[in-house]
Amino acid sequence: MENTERMDVEQAKREMSRTVKGPVDLPFALLVVLLSGVGLVMMFSASYAWADRFTDTPVFYVTRQAIFMVMGIAVMMAVSRFNYHYFKMISIPAMVVALILLVVVLFVGSREKEAVRWINFGLFNIQPSEIAKVAVIMLFATMIAGNPDKMSEKRLLPALRNITPYIALLALIAGLMAMQPHFSGIILILAVGAVMLYMGGLAYRWIFAVGAAGVGAMTVLITATDYAARRISIWQDPWSDLRGDGWQTVQSLYAVASGGWFGLGLGQSRQKYSYLPEPHNDFVFAIVCEELGMAGALIVLFLFLLLICRGFWIALHARDRFGTLLVSGVTTLLAIQTFLNVAVVTNLIPVTGISMPFFSYGGSSLVIQMVEMGIVLAVSRRLPAYNP
Repeated sequence: MENTERMDVEQAKREMSRTVKGPVDLPFALLVVLLSGVGLVMMFSASYAWADRFTDTPVFYVTRQAIFMVMGIAVMMAVSRFNYHYFKMISIPAMVVALILLVVVLFVGSREKEAVRWINFGLFNIQPSEIAKVAVIMLFATMIAGNPDKMSEKRLLPALRNITPYIALLALIAGLMAMQPHFSGIILILAVGAVMLYMGGLAYRWIFAVGAAGVGAMTVLITATDYAARRISIWQDPWSDLRGDGWQTVQSLYAVASGGWFGLGLGQSRQKYSYLPEPHNDFVFAIVCEELGMAGALIVLFLFLLLICRGFWIALHARDRFGTLLVSGVTTLLAIQTFLNVAVVTNLIPVTGISMPFFSYGGSSLVIQMVEMGIVLAVSRRLPAYNP
């Protein structure tokens, strides 16, 4: 046993000391930059009427977003230079910081639309749930990669003992986020956690059991919360409260429908002129559909699909289990967040405060997304093809 542990320590040291020799995965990096550029153009088109009305200049939002985009790309490339095994070292501190911020936001967070999700730091705001997502991915990857045999346990009591820390951590984060409330964030974190447990080798029976427990808990939270219950009621019939809570959903559907196949033309949206509230935020995809039409929207979604597929390709070709889990977690987060945002815009699911990656306005969120993309590129630099 001592010899095995010594060999593991020596192997870890060799991995940590290995220099980065390979280039970043060019298709993945180019897709990130392309989506960011397209997102910036569409965010400007969606925001200038709103900015002209509520700020001093119609380029207020796009200027800030462009600064954060350039900053984010620089951060992405810097993170890609890291030896990704260093993320093991910061996984616990990152989780501690995330939990502290999730508590702090309940007391000092800014209230928007019956929710308290943001901490104002003056020049920028931070949403603690964004940090929690990255922290969960890093910590789960570290824990699962460090105990690979425990995930495949089929006996009841040992299996429960092995997965209890993961379930307890997800329950703690979900509980803190429910107090904000931030149900879309809860769904994202629970889904990412479940996928990482599956990728780690957790037996199917426990995946189904954990999933059923998660769905049951979410059902209880939703039915017991007036805020969530009202959202579901509006989702079922947004026209029932056209001048109230259903207004944003109805205007979003009008925007999607009026775009037709080829759209009204870039910059020609009508719904952004004080009909669709804050069109540059969570509902920017509705403006994409209105101005670029179904054809343009499908091209945007195809670019996301290419990015997601490339992410999973990197995960499958990663040097080790830790790299596979890291990239799988980040890519799953990107895929689910994109799907949920599009689903909200088209009223497939109730309205939730979930942004569209690379498109929705939000500087700190964009930088954190770029950090996530940098993690994927860090793993791609150390693929076996580059570091035999």
